Amino acid sequence: MSARRERTDILVSGGGIAGLAAAAAFGSAGFGVLCVDPAPPPAGAAEAGADLRTTVLFRPSLAVLRAAGLWDRLAPHGAPLAAMAIVDASGPGGAVLARRDFRAADLGPGPFGWNLPNAVLRRELAARLAVLPGVRFRPGVATTRLLTRSGEALATLSDGTGVRARLVVAADGRASPIRRALGIGARTIRYGQRALVLAVSHPLPHAGTSTEIHRAGGPFTLVPLPDRDGRPASAVVWMMPDRDARAVAALAPAALAAALTERSAALFGPLVPISPAALWPIIARLADRMAGERVALMAEAAHVVPPIGAQGLNMSLADLALLCDLAAADPAGLGSAAMLDAYHRRRWLEIAARMAAIDLLNRAAIAGAPPLTALRARALALLHDLPPLRRALMRAALGGREGEGEGERT
Repeated sequence: MSARRERTDILVSGGGIAGLAAAAAFGSAGFGVLCVDPAPPPAGAAEAGADLRTTVLFRPSLAVLRAAGLWDRLAPHGAPLAAMAIVDASGPGGAVLARRDFRAADLGPGPFGWNLPNAVLRRELAARLAVLPGVRFRPGVATTRLLTRSGEALATLSDGTGVRARLVVAADGRASPIRRALGIGARTIRYGQRALVLAVSHPLPHAGTSTEIHRAGGPFTLVPLPDRDGRPASAVVWMMPDRDARAVAALAPAALAAALTERSAALFGPLVPISPAALWPIIARLADRMAGERVALMAEAAHVVPPIGAQGLNMSLADLALLCDLAAADPAGLGSAAMLDAYHRRRWLEIAARMAAIDLLNRAAIAGAPPLTALRARALALLHDLPPLRRALMRAALGGREGEGEGERT
C-alpha cells in the first residue's frame, strides 16, 4: 500500500517551545501548517518528565507572541521583570565587589519582559494550535526522511505519512536530524559546565528584579516567579563545572538549601527549594548556515547558547519574526531560494556576534584569578554608570532596536 500524501504550506519539524510558536505564528498568518514532534504531548508542570526550567521573554518576543494570538493565554502565568541586577560577588568569602541595576524604565514604560515556566509555555502553545484553523499538531510523530527540490520539500513521517511542503522549518533541537540530513555543519564549544535549575522561595522580595551573581565557576541567576504559598519565589539557574554540578545536585535538601543560600550571597535571605533540581549541559553551537533548499533552521537547530542574559528563546523568536516577515512580504515565494538566502544573511551574522559576546561573558564568569575579577568589576561599573552606554547595552540585550517593544503591558 502506498504511503498517504498530504500537502501543506509549512512543515514544522519539532514541537518544543520554538516549534509550537512557529506553527502558531504561521497559522495565525493564514498559512497551512503541519507540526510534528517525536515526543509525547506536552506535560503539565506538576507531571513527571515536565520541563522544570523557566524562560524570560523580552519585549520584542512579546510582539511575536501577540501576533500569533498567544500572549493573552500566557500572561497570567508570568512574572514581570522590572530590572536586571548584575552582582560581582567574587570577593573573599563571597563578598560583593560591585552591583549595578539596569531598570526597564530607562527604555520606556513597562517591564523588560516576563518569566514563564517552560511547561506552561508548551501547554498553552499546544492549546492555541488546537483552535487554529489550518494548523495540525501531531505529537509522537517524527520526520524520518527529507528530500528537497527547487519547488517543494518531500518528507516522510514515522507514521508512514508522506508530506509535500513549500517550506520546512527545522525546529528539531540541538542534534537536528534535518540539519544533518542537509549536510550543514555546526561549530560547537563545550565549556565543561552544567546548569542546575530549580525553583526556590525566599523571605525577601525580589521586587521584579532578575539577579545574576558572578563568582568563579559560573554565574548564579535568580529570576522572579509569582509568589508561592504567600512567599516570594524565583527560578534558579546555577552554572558550574560538571563535577561540582553533579555533587550539588546529589545533596540532601537541607545541604542543598545551604549551598544555594551561600552561592547567592544571601541577597534574598535563606533559599528554600520548592521543586526538584535538574541538570542541563552547557554548550554553544552555531550552524554554518541558517537555511538549505526549501528548509529554514531556527532555534536550537541553528544556535545554542549558555543561559546568560536569557538570550536563548528570545533569539529563537527573533528567527521566527524574520521568517514571518519574509513570508508575509512575498507569500508566493514561501520557501524560495531568495527568501531563505535573505533569512540566512540577516540572521547569521547577528547571531554570531551575539554568541561571541555571550562566550566572552561566560569565560569571564568562569575565571577566578583576582586580576580578572577586579577587571570584571570595573567593566561592570563603566557599562552601567554612563547612561548612553547603559541604554545601548540594555537594548542590545533585549535584541531589539531603540523603541521597539517599548510600553508593552498586559
